[in-house]
Amino acid sequence: MRFELNGAALTSKVIDGNFPDYARVIPKDNNRTVMVDAKLFAQAVDRVATISAEKSRSVRMAIESGRVVLTVRNMEAGQAVEELEIEYDGEPFELSFNARYLLDITDQISGDTAELRFGGPNDPALVLDPGDADVRYILMPLRV
Repeated sequence: MRFELNGAALTSKVIDGNFPDYARVIPKDNNRTVMVDAKLFAQAVDRVATISAEKSRSVRMAIESGRVVLTVRNMEAGQAVEELEIEYDGEPFELSFNARYLLDITDQISGDTAELRFGGPNDPALVLDPGDADVRYILMPLRV
């Protein structure tokens, strides 16, 4: 189909097929919930990621009761470590994420806090915005 709107041409095509079932990729068993100040978290990720020389910009998150420690190691530039207070009281665990993807998500959080839900070490993380109940972000951890 071809349409014209205010002198500009717009072409569209109807594709015959099924839309992928997006609901299948949304994690449902992520029972470890972390609440963190979205702005402080984004700033800390940005600071530690500045020394990363890797293509993946890997940031290690060590999560334990009441705090998260963000770490980036670079053989040439050294190590960057940031510690933040969080709301979490479960068993400690560690994951690594691409810093760019973490920042992309935290830039979109409209509320003051971000809710991160984790499953197993290789399971996707679910990030929710308590300020907008309709928003869900899915983030795959890096395998290190």
